[in-house]
Amino acid sequence: MMTSLPPYAELLRLRTEELGDDAIQFVMPWHDDVMGRPQFLHGGAIAGLLEFAAFGTLRRATGDEVVVTKPVTVTVNYMLGGRDRDTYAAAVVERLGRTIANVEAFAWQDSRDTPIASARINFLLERQ
Repeated sequence: MMTSLPPYAELLRLRTEELGDDAIQFVMPWHDDVMGRPQFLHGGAIAGLLEFAAFGTLRRATGDEVVVTKPVTVTVNYMLGGRDRDTYAAAVVERLGRTIANVEAFAWQDSRDTPIASARINFLLERQ
């Protein structure tokens, strides 16, 4: 489990779960701070969850190497309204180059096969 998360992750009450093969998923429980309209998730909370999944997965992919990651482009696609239940997210590093990384993240609730949102984030990497 990641040790310290930024204040926004604490507001979302995110936690990580180990999946094996060095993969992780993030879990965001339903609570008032992530509610948009009644019984639905706020789009910003979903985007935040996707962003944390992308950053966390990229951090694992770079290993112990000191790399500063800066998002260059972020595209979020909302597919279904998130409802009043736990929401999960995981990410895949599609490309990890010397200076650029491309990461795709997915969020779901009832089934991983039915995502409620996805994000594609391109990162600039500054290796120390």
